[in-house]
Amino acid sequence: MNQLVTATTQGNDYKFWHALSHPNEWITQEPLRIVRGDGVFVWDDKGHKMLDGFAGLWCVNVGHNRPEVKEAISKQMDEISYYQLFAGVSHPRAEELSNRLIKMTEQEDMARVIYGTGGSDGVESALKIARQYWILKGQPQRTHFISLKNAYHGVSLGGTSLNGMPVFKMNYGPLLDNCSQIETPWLYRNPWNCEEPEELAKLVIDQLERDILYHGAENIAGFIAEPVQGAGGIIVPPATFWPSLRKICDKYDILLIADEVVTGFGRTGSMFGVRGWGVKPDIMVLAKALTSGYVPLSATLFNKKIEEAFYSNDDHKGLLMHGYTYGGHPLGCAAALAVLDIVEKENLPENAEKMGGYLLTELKKLVDRYNIIGEVRGKGLMIALDLVNDKLTREPIDLDTNITARLAEACREAGAVIRPVGTKLCIAPPLIIDKDGCDLLVNAVKYAFDKIKK
Repeated sequence: MNQLVTATTQGNDYKFWHALSHPNEWITQEPLRIVRGDGVFVWDDKGHKMLDGFAGLWCVNVGHNRPEVKEAISKQMDEISYYQLFAGVSHPRAEELSNRLIKMTEQEDMARVIYGTGGSDGVESALKIARQYWILKGQPQRTHFISLKNAYHGVSLGGTSLNGMPVFKMNYGPLLDNCSQIETPWLYRNPWNCEEPEELAKLVIDQLERDILYHGAENIAGFIAEPVQGAGGIIVPPATFWPSLRKICDKYDILLIADEVVTGFGRTGSMFGVRGWGVKPDIMVLAKALTSGYVPLSATLFNKKIEEAFYSNDDHKGLLMHGYTYGGHPLGCAAALAVLDIVEKENLPENAEKMGGYLLTELKKLVDRYNIIGEVRGKGLMIALDLVNDKLTREPIDLDTNITARLAEACREAGAVIRPVGTKLCIAPPLIIDKDGCDLLVNAVKYAFDKIKK
């Protein structure tokens, strides 16, 4: 009760809790109140203009306040603002969007879509349908899922169970049985101290194979991973890793699930993260950039062999007893169609590759300039600065110093929003960013490190 009074006396009288933080952190601190956005910029309630260096939360790829997207949403509201997609009911925008998504993923052999409202929904759909697929195939014992350490797959019970970071799990057990994690192919930090990309990829794949054999290949439903790990610290795997994943999953007849919630629609420099690795997964989870954050929406895509398993069944095993009230929301579908027009027309994946390359090059110059930057890494417009106490041992900075939060605050002073994630600073601006925007980000980071001395 005293804490609530304290919060109110400090002016923080709103009644929601902030995600991914302790409520006590915000009792006496004023939040960063974002009140307006346009293009790559946002403004706080004090009128301070900042480049949105994290695209909201990895999602506003086409930028803020796009008239094409707002017009599409408004036009849809004039027709109908909501209807559901349960049991034979449809609406035109859901049909248009599903057809377009399947067309866009012809290279990956996708065939069907299930809608949700966000990435966690999308992952849950992937896990449930993967289990049902194996029931349809006469192998109901296949319930085990494997994921990577440092992975992030959302906050549903299924996604939480597969997350590879203990902090996301510690207060929510018991979690799902039949989930295991293997090492992530992280060149900068791995238990083998391996710095050869192909060798590291092989070490991780070998560990995966041992895990498969330990649990029994006949019990494994699927393997799930992000093409590039996001919340885990923007970990870019070796180029051979995903192709090797596809081979090992084929060898043991295991479904390969690509969590494209962050990487989908251009973030890594290709339209889809797995496409950049030349791989066809069995299931793809799309969200965030699907609508550029304008309306909540996710889409989980399933390939032709999963589609065939359902259509070759005519009993209760094929009942799709899964769905979300707001899955395929008309406003979300309308927004997505407008967003995808922009993504394709403006070739945002290409711009992400070009601007991401420039931004990464400029930020890497800071490794020698500041003693606590151990590594700068990334792919496309996903970049992380890994902060260390010792560059030789690569020991991460002490979280108790709160230095990443202080650096992020200093960046805001200099006109850029970036995201502190544990011992990393993460940068993922809208994909429409230009060279001037990249320079602004670099200069803001320099200002922050110059101000926060260690």
